Formats: sequence, C-alpha cells, structure tokens
Amino acid sequence: MGDEKLLREMGARISARRKELHLTQEALAEKMDVSLQMISNLELGKKAIRPENLVKLCQVLSVSADYILRGVQSEVAISAFLDKCQKLPYEKQRLLEIIVESWE
Repeated sequence: MGDEKLLREMGARISARRKELHLTQEALAEKMDVSLQMISNLELGKKAIRPENLVKLCQVLSVSADYILRGVQSEVAISAFLDKCQKLPYEKQRLLEIIVESWE
C-alpha cells in the first residue's frame, strides 16, 4: 500500500472521529495547539503527522495511535470499552447486544 493511500486513510479516520465528537477543525487545532492548516492537511492526507502531534491528537480524540495509524483498536482500548460495558445496567447491556446483533 502506498504512502499516499495510507495518509488518506489516516486522514479519513481523523476526520470521522473529529466529527463524531462534534468538533470543528478549528476546535481540534486549538485543543492541540496547532494550526488549522495542519489539521486540514492531515485530514486530506497531504502531510504525515509528527510523533508529538500524534500524541496530542490521540489525547484530544480519545483514540489510540493504533486506530489513527492502522485503523484498528488496541487491546487496551477494547478492554477499557468492555469494562465500561460490564458496569452498565442490564437493560443498557441488552440494548448494546441488540445493536451488535443487528450488524451481524
């Protein structure tokens, strides 16, 4: 897979997660203390992200570097999610189960 394709895929994940959190590019840039142009370039797959900015990005978006870089959740993130699910009341656990089953 070419570098350009990887950068576009990373950009798409960044953009999608930012939108899930109802953040504008401007708000994300402000929270990361970077330029709006940098966020735009990342989301368009025009530039690679520097390691120090990847750390900031992951913190602001509450995702792992594995997710940003490869599109997969880390085992730590999955484990944390499962812990949260176990603490939900039974009715909400059942709703999650119905949602998951609907995708199978």
